[in-house]
Amino acid sequence: MAKGLLEIGFGKGDHIGIWAKNVPDWLTFQFAAARIGAVLVTVNTAYKSSELEYVLSQSDMKALAISDGYRNTDYAQVVYELVPELKDMSRERIHSEKFPHLRDVIYIGPEKHRGMYTTNEIMLLGKYSDDSKLNAVIDSIKPEDIVNMQYTSGTTGFPKGVMLCHKGLLNNGFFIGERQKFTKEDRLCLPVPQFHCFGVTLGTMAIITHGGTLVLLEEFDPLLALAAIQKEKCTAIYGVPTMFIAEYTHPMFKMFDMSSLRTGIMAGSTCPEECMKRAIEDMNMKGITSVYGLTEASPGMTQTSCDDTFDQKVRTVGYELPGAEVALKDPETGEIITEPGRIGEFCARGYNVMKGYYNMPEETKKVIDADGWLHSGDLGCRDENGYYIVTGRIKDMIIRGGENIYPRELEELLHPLEGVKDVQVVGLPDEKYGEIVAAFIIPEEGAALTEEYVRDYAIEHISRYKVPKYVFFIKEYPLTASGKIQKFRLKEIGVEMLQKRLEEEKELKSMWKNRKNDDGFWKMHDRRIRHPSEIL
Repeated sequence: MAKGLLEIGFGKGDHIGIWAKNVPDWLTFQFAAARIGAVLVTVNTAYKSSELEYVLSQSDMKALAISDGYRNTDYAQVVYELVPELKDMSRERIHSEKFPHLRDVIYIGPEKHRGMYTTNEIMLLGKYSDDSKLNAVIDSIKPEDIVNMQYTSGTTGFPKGVMLCHKGLLNNGFFIGERQKFTKEDRLCLPVPQFHCFGVTLGTMAIITHGGTLVLLEEFDPLLALAAIQKEKCTAIYGVPTMFIAEYTHPMFKMFDMSSLRTGIMAGSTCPEECMKRAIEDMNMKGITSVYGLTEASPGMTQTSCDDTFDQKVRTVGYELPGAEVALKDPETGEIITEPGRIGEFCARGYNVMKGYYNMPEETKKVIDADGWLHSGDLGCRDENGYYIVTGRIKDMIIRGGENIYPRELEELLHPLEGVKDVQVVGLPDEKYGEIVAAFIIPEEGAALTEEYVRDYAIEHISRYKVPKYVFFIKEYPLTASGKIQKFRLKEIGVEMLQKRLEEEKELKSMWKNRKNDDGFWKMHDRRIRHPSEIL
């Protein structure tokens, strides 16, 4: 494949995109591009036309490899809409007015598409090419060269192209595998997407550096993940908390044999204590670990180890990975915090830090300071043993009337509550306090949870100002394709639901004024309000 890419005109420094699910050829392109010194631009599988258009343009992509599609999106059709020239030009002479850098589109699969190469054709070209050109380019590649460009998943803003190097990805993956005690005997079930660092680094790099086996799922499905564990005798599985919850709460979960599992990673967002407990106890993952980091750090900064105590596994995100400097900095003064327990911003420096955001020097300066420290935007502290604890994001922190409230604290409080499947806490705008606390709960099937019950429970256990003003029950969270919960979308949903609720209460007020002495009316309408005085 590497020789075939060289034959059609690609080489060192060229940007080659891949827009595909976790198909086997994803890995072929990953290593072939790296071998010729090209930069693999990973494209989110859930992207639609406008999002792909942005990445094609912003990344200066020279080639794009695509698979058939994802859910209801036909990738070939989207590409034809954006690059109609493909249908009219010879594939050796493609020129797009909208995307002047784009030269080729490659289809992953045997099907023929006008204007596109197939992977088999690229392989055939490479088969009849000698090794001299490939050997020459291999000798010119340095560990510090950029090998991968990942676009941030958009949980906090517009995607930016994160430039990562060979040395950062490979070493980060190796040390992550070491914390799990990987050997050639390990078999990792990987249901997380390859376009994300969770798949590329924590998954592929950790496995190849230890000679283990990678069991790929094209996309996440809890039933397929459970079946893969049993059939392939997987010793590890990765996922974000929502994935683990979907697995151990699946109606068929007890039908599958989890005895082969021993380790894995739960990461990507806040890991509820109850979720960790269930993974350890119900999924046999005694050696489960948690990695903390961000795409800009390749991504790992800290990680727990297989041998850590139960408390360390559920309460912390571990300690620094070898070679990576980690510090907590005061968000106001920039002072490095040394004393245990004091909250600061997670910062990293070292081999794993990105080279910057592609063609965004000003955005790069906002996150990497003059001393080379990458600022994560996450808040946390360090305990007496040097283990780090994540408390939330600077932007996620709720400021209610001057009081700082960390969503993580409330989520940990409410998650073990009977009937709660998952919980996320965000701040909603408020005229009086600036922000108020709102909890979004996914209830377990058949659970009879009420807003009053949840609030009363919180009132008994935490300070009154931290108690959620509103509790919303929903079926699912808005997620990125990599499974991260989009809290900014939860805020939007909360504002919409709150507006609807206020309109209903306004209507009830009006009805009350007209029928305040009618006891029959209150028997009919007292669904949520305990007493008429509460809405007057």
